[in-house]
Amino acid sequence: MNRAELVIRELDPGGDPQPTADLWPLLQRLRPGLTKELFEELLTDGYRQGLRYLVAYSPAGRPLAAAGYRVLVTSRGRLLFVDDLVTDEATRSQGVGAGLLRELEARGRRAGCARLELDSGVSNTAAHRFYLRHRLDITAFHFAEALG
Repeated sequence: MNRAELVIRELDPGGDPQPTADLWPLLQRLRPGLTKELFEELLTDGYRQGLRYLVAYSPAGRPLAAAGYRVLVTSRGRLLFVDDLVTDEATRSQGVGAGLLRELEARGRRAGCARLELDSGVSNTAAHRFYLRHRLDITAFHFAEALG
């Protein structure tokens, strides 16, 4: 599916509730441990912190993919950081993820970002192939420590 066929809508927590309803099952595919409470926190506290979500639809209105992103100013410069990027399994390898990635790149350019960055779990090799195919480079290791 090419970018022109996709309808991409940005969530507005106080606006149309349909994109929010469509985002929930897509994010659950990517993050199986996501609770309804944490999802609500993403939509409130995350939104206040600059987190935005896009949902990509087919021309018929079927939700196909979603992305969460934010613009950050870092010591590496201004960047668009992608928190979440997920495509419904039934529509993978049909250009939907690529279309959403191009939209994220365009938003980053409009926001004056020098880079687009994202993290991907080490075992998600299908996503790694997708990112490498779309010319994203592996530039860092991401380290984490549980604090709770």
